[in-house]
Amino acid sequence: MFKSEINSREKGEKTEISREKRADYRLKFKVRFDYKGKPRPARFFFGGKRTEEVAQDYREQQVALWRNVPLQGINVENMDLGEIYSVYDAEMDEEIAFAPLELVVWADSLEDLLRFIIREEFRRIEILEPNSIILNNREVERLLFKMNEFFQNRLMLRLRESNR
Repeated sequence: MFKSEINSREKGEKTEISREKRADYRLKFKVRFDYKGKPRPARFFFGGKRTEEVAQDYREQQVALWRNVPLQGINVENMDLGEIYSVYDAEMDEEIAFAPLELVVWADSLEDLLRFIIREEFRRIEILEPNSIILNNREVERLLFKMNEFFQNRLMLRLRESNR
């Protein structure tokens, strides 16, 4: 009976150690979004906005959301607003402004990271911590399943929009 207590105690210690390793597994990354602004024509004689103003307004809305809406497993550490820049779109024959935003984020898992890279505004990601990531079969399966789920949802939304 004494031996089973020792074994159960050792198993308890192993689970605590694995939980500690899991807690250290948090990801720190920097992600960049470029929010697009297209010019809005004026209604009647007033109310029109330039592309830079539209991009800046859209970025400000998103910054407010990142600051005020809590997401489980995600902690936004820092936000950096970049300079607004413009690009000429030859296909649309107009100038489009982009308002960049860089976030430094802590996430509990790679799955949480997906909600950042699936977005249309996503431009770049840099993983700051940890230096290396080792995934077992189960974690890769969960990650691929979650990616498929995001893509299926995005596809369904696009189909609904096109059917309107």
